[in-house]
Amino acid sequence: MVDSVGDSLDRALEGAFTRRIPQSAQAQMKYLVKQLKGTKPVAVLLGVSQRTVERYVAGRLKRPRQELRGRMEREVRKRWQPQVRARAKQRAASTDGLVVSTRARFGFTAAPGTTDDARIRDITQALPPAFADRLFTAQEQGATEKQLQQIAAEGLAQMYFRANDTRARGLGVAFTDIEQIEIEL
Repeated sequence: MVDSVGDSLDRALEGAFTRRIPQSAQAQMKYLVKQLKGTKPVAVLLGVSQRTVERYVAGRLKRPRQELRGRMEREVRKRWQPQVRARAKQRAASTDGLVVSTRARFGFTAAPGTTDDARIRDITQALPPAFADRLFTAQEQGATEKQLQQIAAEGLAQMYFRANDTRARGLGVAFTDIEQIEIEL
């Protein structure tokens, strides 16, 4: 499975959590009902009946199918500890920045006579807060994976390939065929 920039951003924020998410199906369902203010919105979100949600909340159903368990856990993770998540985003966007570790194909557009052949590279690079801010803002505004990849590529181009614009001015970097990407705060 190929990693995505969006998923990696979410995992990085989950690393800031101070408590584990609820573990039982009943606790997860109760949390979702509380967050969405009712059983009907949870049922629509998870693609089950309202009665099924009520049974999990009451504890009459305990072991969801694997597919439903995955959806419940994903939805709880998205909403878990919003203040902790917001503080981590703010810290990354204002002072700390991000560290991107990736294995992907990089190609270049540069002056004539230089090589622009794309090749797989393993890169670990710190990106400044401005790129963290752009990535989180774009993700919140519903940017596509391609748009998030473009922002990450601009950051890697500036910091890794152009050494914060102290060399290789005008070098354009193409970031494709992502095999692995991990973002840390």
